[in-house]
Amino acid sequence: MRLSEFWDLVEQEFGSGYGAVVTRTQSLGSLGGRTADEALEQGESARRVWEAICRDMDVPPEHHYLPDPPAPDER
Repeated sequence: MRLSEFWDLVEQEFGSGYGAVVTRTQSLGSLGGRTADEALEQGESARRVWEAICRDMDVPPEHHYLPDPPAPDER
């Protein structure tokens, strides 16, 4: 997962304002009590951090991935 995909998922799930608050302040047990921002700064993969957010914040499984882009004939 690219870091840009991580931020897209955070914004999709929480909105841009609240998403920034979540990543900056929410202590994630799955990451040893670190916030998402701390974990990313310390080299944790974006995928692992997103999975921790999903687990600890009870993100529904259907929200774990970005939607597929529209097919060329749907644009």
